[in-house]
Amino acid sequence: MNMTTPVSKKDARPFAKPGALVAIGGAEDKTNSVAILAHVLELSGKDAPIVGVITTASSIPGEVFDGYNDAFRAKGASEVLDIRIRERKDAHDAKFIDMIRASDVLFISGGDQMRLTNIFGASDALDAIRERHEVGMVVAGTSAGAACQSATMVYGGPADDALRKGAVKMSAGFGFVEGVIIDTHFLERGRFSRLMEVGATNPEYLGVGLGEDAAVQFDGDLIRAFGPGHVILVDSSEITGSNVFDLADGEPVTVHGVKMHALVEGYGYSLRDRRVLGPHELEAESLELRIANT
Repeated sequence: MNMTTPVSKKDARPFAKPGALVAIGGAEDKTNSVAILAHVLELSGKDAPIVGVITTASSIPGEVFDGYNDAFRAKGASEVLDIRIRERKDAHDAKFIDMIRASDVLFISGGDQMRLTNIFGASDALDAIRERHEVGMVVAGTSAGAACQSATMVYGGPADDALRKGAVKMSAGFGFVEGVIIDTHFLERGRFSRLMEVGATNPEYLGVGLGEDAAVQFDGDLIRAFGPGHVILVDSSEITGSNVFDLADGEPVTVHGVKMHALVEGYGYSLRDRRVLGPHELEAESLELRIANT
């Protein structure tokens, strides 16, 4: 493995831009040549990127790494690094920090997102991820590796009866993206009520429900949907009422005026305007963003 010189904020070139940030709903297709993982590699802008895979959230890291190693190599990665951080001391190990700094794409696997935040929180590894992302490294994650990306993350709550005060468990995430709460396996596990309960208590957050084999790219104020699955947005910013403040924990919540949107590949959403963007509008907004960042 060829190590790169550590990148720090003061060493970053003035024209360096943050890398793409991608959240995937889980169970992504690893065999389809035009699927989500291929697009993640394309976002690096390199013909043969180096991919670092973090399997911290998984209870079977070896098996998970092998699957992504095969998938990313088949799709054009020049090297796939096994960043096997299992304990907090590993998150300060120079060997793993160097792997993160060498990566063009960092991919965070699924599993238990509380393991991710417990092991990476306040660590040199998380600092290195943030620094590299600021100067161009793509950060992508699936399932738990997607849910952890927001500043506040969902880590538990029943899918079948979550519309009760306090039913959804939330904690601090990595803070790569603000203003959203990400939930995964959203359609397949019927998690609509989880994001409705989140919206009743935190209307400022846009709920982003990712179906399996669906993904979003966060790009400034834009959210872009891609992949063959559905992305469900739960917008509680204009709710007209709720009884949540009158309830004891466990009592059923009512909430009125929630908006929901179902996006597929090619569609997007403006966090600034709180509106869905069709393909032509998304392209126009993207062009405007590119010009502004030039």
